[in-house]
Amino acid sequence: MHSFGYRLNGLLTFAVTILALMCAITSLSDNFNTPSPSAEIKIMNINWFQKQPQGHDEVSLTMNVSADLQSLFTWNTKQVFIFVAAEYETRKNSLNQVSLWDAIIPAKEHAKFWIHTSNKYRFVDQTGKMSADKIVLTGYSLPEEYR
Repeated sequence: MHSFGYRLNGLLTFAVTILALMCAITSLSDNFNTPSPSAEIKIMNINWFQKQPQGHDEVSLTMNVSADLQSLFTWNTKQVFIFVAAEYETRKNSLNQVSLWDAIIPAKEHAKFWIHTSNKYRFVDQTGKMSADKIVLTGYSLPEEYR
């Protein structure tokens, strides 16, 4: 007959094994989620455009941002960081990226929104590469008078 210590050890080993298996299954289940976020950005107005003495141009934009990001939230998502970035080419660099606006979505209830805003950050200079999952919306260019 097994002693109390052996029985307790067997019970705890079984419980920890089941708990580890449940954690692994729960963790893997998030990989099967296929989110389908949608977003739309419309440039409503170019507030001003000016040439800087250092040779850089600066632009202020007004835009409408609408998005439905609810599918990004799962049991494993606490918050979602979103940003609007402008990508453009220059003679020096084939890809320039500038962050114009950002926000933190704290919960699924706030993940479907529409906002009318101007750029939060200055649209001025070259930045480093922005890497993340992204929705690319193409087709907007500054008017010829600003080029």
